[in-house]
Amino acid sequence: MISVVPDITHLRAQHRALFAAQPRYLRRLGLLALALLLYYLFFFSFYGIEWSRLMNGCQQLGRYFLRMFVWQDFANWPFGYYFSQVGITLGIVFAGTLTATLLALPLSFLAARNVMHSRATRPIAFVMRRLFDLLRGIDMAIWGLIFVRAVGMGPLAGVLAIILQDVGLLGKLYAEGHESVERSPSRGLGAVGANSLQKHRFGIFTQSFPQFLALSLYQIESNTRSAAVLGFVGAGGVGLVYAENMRLWNWDVVMFLTLILVVVVMAMDALSSRLRKRYISGTPVPLWQPAGRD
Repeated sequence: MISVVPDITHLRAQHRALFAAQPRYLRRLGLLALALLLYYLFFFSFYGIEWSRLMNGCQQLGRYFLRMFVWQDFANWPFGYYFSQVGITLGIVFAGTLTATLLALPLSFLAARNVMHSRATRPIAFVMRRLFDLLRGIDMAIWGLIFVRAVGMGPLAGVLAIILQDVGLLGKLYAEGHESVERSPSRGLGAVGANSLQKHRFGIFTQSFPQFLALSLYQIESNTRSAAVLGFVGAGGVGLVYAENMRLWNWDVVMFLTLILVVVVMAMDALSSRLRKRYISGTPVPLWQPAGRD
């Protein structure tokens, strides 16, 4: 077989602009890397830590990790208390996330530009998007502190904190999902006499439902990890057990609780994978059987 090797000189003469752009791209990339290096040098020279503190911190981390993997008096741990706090955390997560989903879904239609496209309704979409920015711009832990002061310590403060942050986050993401759908189904429904609610339900939400389900399931997993922080501010759940045992240097208990949360997140990920296969791709996978390869 005769291999045809392209003549590089001929290619350079034929595509001068393309070959001339490569050195400019490499120069820009080099300048960007240099700027990033200078930024790190500036940051650590003015705000960094001393080498002695860095070495001391590494030694402390080593001590923490040794304590994490040496479980002392394991048989006498109050497992019932630990698992009850994990259950409270899951209850906070599901109550907060499901409520936020039910609130964010109708509000997302008011923020979608393809829904609120007329001159009279555009200000409504603008106001809703700014409201979503406000709600998600405040961290969940800050919302937890606010509600601990307002309603007292306990799971209610954690549920309210998750609701407010997730309404802002999910409302924005749902609205973007509505805006990315095809407009032809809605026009077809309008042509056969469907009203606005029917067009939004069957023309828009039917297309954005896979993204809606995927985002909702992911947010439940994400909140399971984030809700542990709420206990540190008094909003209930396993975070209080974390704070107590970190203060008492019971790093073996901290590792045990971390492993429990990891197993819970893995189980929820497996369940969400089955739900996605069943309700998005249409594969009839029973929830109690392995989902197989995605």
